[in-house]
Amino acid sequence: MFNRLAAGLLAGATLSTLAVSAEAGTKRPVRWETGGAVWTTTSSAFKTFFNDGDITDRGLAQGIAESGWTADEIRENMTKTYDVDLIGVSRFLYSSDGEAWLDEQTRSYFPYWMKKKTAVVALRSAIIADSIDGQLSSAGIMDNLPVDFGLADNGKSDGAQNVCQPGLEPPQDTSLLSWYVFLPKCVQANQILPAEPAPAPAPVRGLW
Repeated sequence: MFNRLAAGLLAGATLSTLAVSAEAGTKRPVRWETGGAVWTTTSSAFKTFFNDGDITDRGLAQGIAESGWTADEIRENMTKTYDVDLIGVSRFLYSSDGEAWLDEQTRSYFPYWMKKKTAVVALRSAIIADSIDGQLSSAGIMDNLPVDFGLADNGKSDGAQNVCQPGLEPPQDTSLLSWYVFLPKCVQANQILPAEPAPAPAPVRGLW
């Protein structure tokens, strides 16, 4: 029986199998790679933006400008929480469909050092870690990334993400911050919830 304890063990296994030097909650969630140049936006810069609305980092400013959304829209939607079930989230992310989805979702945004090699494991661990309390958000997923992530636009990768929301126009359909906006909503929609228990049969009525 796949229970809540099993889901917790899966989350722990996800973190432990990362063959990298990881810190719980990286301080460098986005390293913007353009050609040979790299600019790092720290977790503290994102937290300042989420908490106060202040943009103190040029990489973040450019990311917002190229997202297709306003700063207020990014801030509001990246801090929005979604109700999720830890078991349902874990079931989805460990399924074959879930692993294929994780691979698709890390098209150009993946661990900075190990690249696509650990992308599925790293993103899955962040999503599960943020789901433990039954609430999921873009900011929470970012805060739980176990290693530095980079957005690669360097020839090998084109800097575009597969945003999990149909009908968007460029650049909302490929930008990193737009991808973050829709990520928790997509997880919520795809979680595999336990089947509802069958209703108890009505009591048999006697003939008297």
